[in-house]
Amino acid sequence: MDGVAQLQKQLVDFTDSLFQEGFLDEQFNQLQQLQDESNPDFVVEVVSLFFEDSERLLNELAKALEQKTIDFRKVDAHVHQFKGSSSSIGAQRVQKVCIAFRNYCEEQNIEGCLKCLQQVKLEYSLVKNKLETLFKIEKQLIAAGGSIPT
Repeated sequence: MDGVAQLQKQLVDFTDSLFQEGFLDEQFNQLQQLQDESNPDFVVEVVSLFFEDSERLLNELAKALEQKTIDFRKVDAHVHQFKGSSSSIGAQRVQKVCIAFRNYCEEQNIEGCLKCLQQVKLEYSLVKNKLETLFKIEKQLIAAGGSIPT
């Protein structure tokens, strides 16, 4: 098996594992289908925006939950945004924590919210690492003269 074939196999196996472990869902496939020769960096660009958004929202959430009087509507609005952007790239596990997080906002349950903030940070950093690894394998594959299997 040559280097290209090996990288292709690595890419396919790694991508499969992301779906099996629930990090990504069908929405990520949809994104990949929107990428073509005229827009070869589409997925990386969309995901990079998701990373920027997420970092900002995590900071906003941490700030909002540190207040003496917590504005749960504001917290919920940030979580709602986070849920939307994670579902738009198919980050399924982040999205699921956001759903639980919104329930705690509704109940104005500060402990539940703080627990979800930690969980959402964890799931976000996991999916970020996984996607960065995925893009690294794709880059290596293209650099080796291969093409990304669709």
